[in-house]
Amino acid sequence: METKLLIQDAAASQTPMLAVFAVDIAVGKDAEPLPALLTTSDAVTNAAAKVLATGEFKATLGETLLLHAPGGLKAERLLVVGLGKAETLSVDEVRKGAGAAVRAAKPLGVREVAIAFPEDHALSDEHLETLPCTLLSRALVEGAELAESDWDTYRSERKDRSVRALSVITNESEKSTRAEIQGGFDTGLIVAAAQNFTRTLVNEPGNVLTPTELGRRAAAMCAEVGIKCEVHSTAKLDELKMGAFAAVAQGSNEPPALIVMTYEPQLKKGETAAEGAPVLGLVGKGITFDTGGISIKGADGMEKMKYDMAGAGAMIGAMRAIAQLKPKVKVIGVVCSAENMPDGKAFKPGDVVTAMSGKTIEVVNTDAEGRLVLADGLHYAKTLGCTHLIDAATLTGACVVALGTLNVGLFSNDEATWQKFTDAAKISGEKFWRLPCTDDYKEQIKSQIADMRNTGANRWGGAISAAMFLKEFVGDTPWVHLDIAGCAWNDESKPWIANGPSGVAVRSILEWARSYSA
Repeated sequence: METKLLIQDAAASQTPMLAVFAVDIAVGKDAEPLPALLTTSDAVTNAAAKVLATGEFKATLGETLLLHAPGGLKAERLLVVGLGKAETLSVDEVRKGAGAAVRAAKPLGVREVAIAFPEDHALSDEHLETLPCTLLSRALVEGAELAESDWDTYRSERKDRSVRALSVITNESEKSTRAEIQGGFDTGLIVAAAQNFTRTLVNEPGNVLTPTELGRRAAAMCAEVGIKCEVHSTAKLDELKMGAFAAVAQGSNEPPALIVMTYEPQLKKGETAAEGAPVLGLVGKGITFDTGGISIKGADGMEKMKYDMAGAGAMIGAMRAIAQLKPKVKVIGVVCSAENMPDGKAFKPGDVVTAMSGKTIEVVNTDAEGRLVLADGLHYAKTLGCTHLIDAATLTGACVVALGTLNVGLFSNDEATWQKFTDAAKISGEKFWRLPCTDDYKEQIKSQIADMRNTGANRWGGAISAAMFLKEFVGDTPWVHLDIAGCAWNDESKPWIANGPSGVAVRSILEWARSYSA
């Protein structure tokens, strides 16, 4: 989709569809919704006034109202998109509203859409301070770009409903504000492209995206954006004594891939990195297909296990955006990719494997394989010099039971690191819920025969048991663990995004990394 920023009056836009936002400004929970357009254009307001006065349009989030041949406008259609209540309006609602505008255009066969930048009508000055135009512009572009994608990749008779051109229109006259809007617009394009890159990876079937192919695509991406990438396989795992990672991979004919991506910040001539500067490690679970191994999963829903590499996808996408936005902090991405298959050579329940750190692990369930590859990935990141760690993984069904599909489970061993990530999520708009991983849960992973077991002693608190296992391999290194199992795939379409891969955590991981920029 060709996306551009235009400085002009929305009423003068010659476009097949002009989208404007509306909020509900009703006061009190029992009051009738009173939609108000977020535009200072009298012509746009007048074109929609009669219909809005009927009360049929409530301006709920994602609700749309389409008007043909709107009087006083050069646009062929006027689309009013609801953002919900004015008093609770956030940047994320703008992101979703922009997505709803693009999604509404697609089934109509509208190829070009213009979206009017939300202006301050109907919002209080106090509220406006929480909605800087840089973030609004960025969110608008992100929402539109993410909404354009559909995931019918391998259908032989695909229906072309793509929106090919998008214009973001603002009538802002002040140069400083226009510069802020342009900055947000440019960042939004980069971030959305990174998230869509991740979604493309996650959508691929397991017979296409093998660990080797994931390594190829990561390397090609790194070459495109100008960062270093190394892709290793079985020999390197043996050299590093990654016994936990290797055990997971040994049941498959497909060799594993250890992917290492390195971003070095650009320094001015004569400048050197500050002593003690942080080095961030992004570690992703890259199981390109998970049968469960010998502890095989049920057939129902197993086809979804192609997205068991969504954590790896998030890290690869985040590295893409980091390389383009160039924060002044070194970042190393480590992806541990394998298939988990029930071959005659597969690891078995009861086996004891030795991780790279030297710790021994009793394998109780081979379907708890993600934490095994992450154990070696996290330790390896530390040996590469990483001082702060974050991992992402579709790790446990227990996390989905606990939090559903609206929040990612978040765990951390360090308050300052957790707070930085929480602040990053306020910018990204993604939802996380912190769960405990305190030492009193450690009993759950005790083993009689080895240093630990790879599942909890019982079914209770399964997401916490998995986090406690990973915690054993980070030690005192500040660390955040994201269990994205419930949010990596949208089972149902929403007004602002198609069903399929979500690309969750890319934006938040990026903002977390940027928060360490010198």
